[in-house]
Amino acid sequence: MTETHYSLGVDIGTGSARAGVFDDRGELLGEAKAPIAMHRPQEHHVEQSTRDIWRAICDATRRAVDAAGIEPARVKSLSVSATCSLVLLDRQHRPLALSTGDEGWNIIVWMDHRATAEAELCTATGAAPLANLGGVMSPEMQIPKLMWLKRNRPALYDSIGYAGDLGDWLGYHCTGIDRRSVCTLACKWTFDPRPNRGWDRDFLAQVDMTDVLERAALPASAAAVGEPLGPLSETAAAELGLTTDCLFAVGMIDAYAGAMGTLGRSLDAHSAHRLAVIAGTSTCHIGAQPERREVPGVWGPYPGALCDGFVANEGGQSLTGALLDHIVALFSAGGDFGDDPHGALSALLLARLAEGDPAPELHVRPDFIGNRSPLADPELRGAIDGLTLESPRETFIKVYWAAATALVYGTRAIIERMNANGYAIDTLHLSGGHNRSPLLRKLYADGTGCRVVLSEAPEPVLLGAAIIAMAARRHENPLAVARSLAPGEDLLEPDAAARDLHDKRYAAFRQLFDGRLD
Repeated sequence: MTETHYSLGVDIGTGSARAGVFDDRGELLGEAKAPIAMHRPQEHHVEQSTRDIWRAICDATRRAVDAAGIEPARVKSLSVSATCSLVLLDRQHRPLALSTGDEGWNIIVWMDHRATAEAELCTATGAAPLANLGGVMSPEMQIPKLMWLKRNRPALYDSIGYAGDLGDWLGYHCTGIDRRSVCTLACKWTFDPRPNRGWDRDFLAQVDMTDVLERAALPASAAAVGEPLGPLSETAAAELGLTTDCLFAVGMIDAYAGAMGTLGRSLDAHSAHRLAVIAGTSTCHIGAQPERREVPGVWGPYPGALCDGFVANEGGQSLTGALLDHIVALFSAGGDFGDDPHGALSALLLARLAEGDPAPELHVRPDFIGNRSPLADPELRGAIDGLTLESPRETFIKVYWAAATALVYGTRAIIERMNANGYAIDTLHLSGGHNRSPLLRKLYADGTGCRVVLSEAPEPVLLGAAIIAMAARRHENPLAVARSLAPGEDLLEPDAAARDLHDKRYAAFRQLFDGRLD
C-alpha cells in the first residue's frame, strides 16, 4: 500500500503567520496561526522582524501538523506565500536592524510609505520599467524603499549584504539556497522576465541605484513559481518540526497564492473575463490571460508571476478590511456591537437593505492611505461626506455602510479600468476575510454587477501555497494540480433589483474623486 504524502502551505500575512497541511486532494487537514509583531517607529514607517516571524512560522507549522494528526515525516513538500515586505540582512547574512530593540526590526513592511518621494522620482524618469507598473512607481515597491535607505540611512545601506522579499528570504533561510521567485522580482523589483530583458540598468542609473544589484545580491535570472528550491536544512527541519526529506518549492506573493487557490482551476485561453479578488486587510485584484495587457494605474503586465503561460495584471486597494476595523475603532458606538462587530453590522445592514439604501446621502472616499489603483496616487486621503447631527450610534452604522460600499466601488473602478484595456471581466473569484461576510459577499455581486464565485476551500491562500508545493513534488504544472483538487465552488449572481441603488451610489462615489475616475 502506497504511503500518503502531504504538503504544507505557509502564509506570512501582515499580522500573523499561518500554516496548513493538505492532502493531495486539496483537503485542509490541520491549520494553525501565530501572531507577528509590528513596530511603528514614526508615521508611515512600519517594521517587522525575521526572528519574530521565524518563531511564528515554526510555532504555526508544528501545531498545524499536530492538528492534522500525521507524522511530520509524511510532509514531503512546502511552499510559501508572503506579503511583499523587504528583508534586510548584513554581509554576514544576519538581521540588519532598522530600529533599536530586542527584536531586531530588519523588515520594511509592504504598507510602509516612507519612500513616497523616492517613488515619485522613479515615476518622473518615464523609464521602461514603468510600462510594467501601470505607469507609476509605488512606494510599496522595493527599489524606492532601498533608495530611501541609501539617501537617508547611508551607513545602513552600505551594510546590506542581502535584501529580498519576505517569501524569498524564507526559502533561503530554510534551504541555504538563494533563488528569487519571478513573482516577487517581476511584481516588486522592476525585473522584466521576458527574454533578453531582466534588469534595466539605464533606469537604475537614472535613480542612482546601479549598485543595488550587487548590494542586495539580486540574481540575473528569476526562478519559476513552483520550481524545486531544495530540501530543508537540518537546522530548519528541526526548528519547524519536519524532516530534511521535505522539499521547499519557490513561492509567491500572498495575493498571487490566493489567486492560484481560487482562480487557478479556471485559467484558460479565455480567462480575460475572470478576476481574483483577494480581500482581507487590503485587497488585491488579479487577472491573467495569455496576452500582454498594459493597464494604466494597474500593476503589470507580469509574465509568469502567477504561472507559466499567463500574464498577470494586479489592481489593489491598500486599506479595506483594515479600514472597516478603523471605522469601528473610530466611533464610540463601535463598542456597542460586541466581540464580533463586523458580523453584527452585517446582519443589521442586510436587514435595513431590504427596505432600501440604509444611508443614501452618506458617502466615503476610502483611500485613507492613498489610492493604489486605478489612480496610483499614494497622497490621496479619505473623506466622509454627508454627515448630519444624529445619534452617534446611527451615524456609526451609516458610515460603516458607506465605507463597505465604497470598498466595493473601488473594485468596480478597477474592473472598469481593466475592461477598457483588454479585459472583459464579469466574474469575480472572491477569497480572504471579506468572503466570510454575508454583507460584503452580496455587495461584491450587486455593487459591481458581476457574478461572484465563492470557493468552498476554507483557506484559499494556504491552498495556493500548497498547490505550488504539490506541483514541485509531483513535477507537474501548478494549473494541472489546481484543476485536480477537491474543493467545490458556489456561485452568487447579482441581484437585478439592487442595480439602481448601486448605480446611484457609485455615481456619488465617483464625484468624490473630482473627475479623476473618468
